[in-house]
Amino acid sequence: MTQASNGTYQAQGYIRARRAKRWTLVVVCIAVVGLITAGVLNYLKIGPFSDKGEPVSFGQDRASGKNGGQAGGADGAPAPDSKILMPTGPAADFKNSETLGDGTHIAVTTLEGKKSGFTGKVWVWAPKEYKDPKFKDHGFPVLIALPGGPGFPNNYWMGTNLKLQSSLSKWYAEGKSKPFLLAMPILNPKNNGTYWDGSDIPGQPKMGTWLTEDVPDLMKANFRTIKSRDGWAFMGSSSGGFAGMKAVLKHPDKFKAAIASGPDFYPDSPLWKGHPKERDENDPKLLAKDLIARKGPEVYIAFQYGTREDPITIEGVKNFVKEYGNGPVHTSVKEIPGGKHDAATYVPSMGHGPIQFISEQLSDPIPAS
Repeated sequence: MTQASNGTYQAQGYIRARRAKRWTLVVVCIAVVGLITAGVLNYLKIGPFSDKGEPVSFGQDRASGKNGGQAGGADGAPAPDSKILMPTGPAADFKNSETLGDGTHIAVTTLEGKKSGFTGKVWVWAPKEYKDPKFKDHGFPVLIALPGGPGFPNNYWMGTNLKLQSSLSKWYAEGKSKPFLLAMPILNPKNNGTYWDGSDIPGQPKMGTWLTEDVPDLMKANFRTIKSRDGWAFMGSSSGGFAGMKAVLKHPDKFKAAIASGPDFYPDSPLWKGHPKERDENDPKLLAKDLIARKGPEVYIAFQYGTREDPITIEGVKNFVKEYGNGPVHTSVKEIPGGKHDAATYVPSMGHGPIQFISEQLSDPIPAS
């Protein structure tokens, strides 16, 4: 009995031990799966690990009298003759769209354009240097990035898949670029196959005023910026390249440079019908011709195109540079071997000439005093 009892006891003990090991293994597996799942969710910014839609402050809500706050930590208004502008307010309601690996945020707000009367989305991004104590009282240069394609309801530069923001950070670290603040507005008021040419077409939403006045005003209201045109530039691809280049040529007193990737060269929206005078006032070639005749101000346009693009685009760049790339209209051309007409082609190439070309003409961050 004892032996039998002992034998039975040993068998039961063995079973219990085996079950305990089995449950321990199950618990460990569940824990490992949980950790892996949490890591994946955190990486993909899903569920409770996502900060998408959360409020984002660039410091513009730190009110300091009538100046509307001074993002980055500066206290006190700059001198009246300062070259920089502290945030004027009111603070925009920014919501997080993406968080980058360096902790910076791409944020979005809905802007009611006071000058254009148009309401639309604008995405913004500030490099990590913006909140660096070393630059706490500095105004930063602004780059307004315009998309091609429909340009509505999104601006494709706001996505991290194209790596525009991380590339700008990399290029700054390499000494190729300025540490730009980035504004990424929608380009068109709707997506119906029609383009508004980044212009104020009579009887239509004033997209030219939206891009060249309301969007800059948003940046001035919420960030430390530079007063002069030395702190303002555009970049864009396709129809966005047209709009950015045209904005600089039309308003050389406000903007100094542009990167135009695979741009159009003629305002060909059907909405111009019946308005030839206004159309000509938004023609880059005629604007360049007028700027040359007036002998300035000097502007800088960096063109780039892929060798696999439509020959019309390639010839358009070459003809513009040959005809108007002299005097006050300074140009550079980057040909991208095997490159196609898309943003994925243009972003890497920007770091091999175009971003340096415009950065050499634009201001570094400027201290308040």
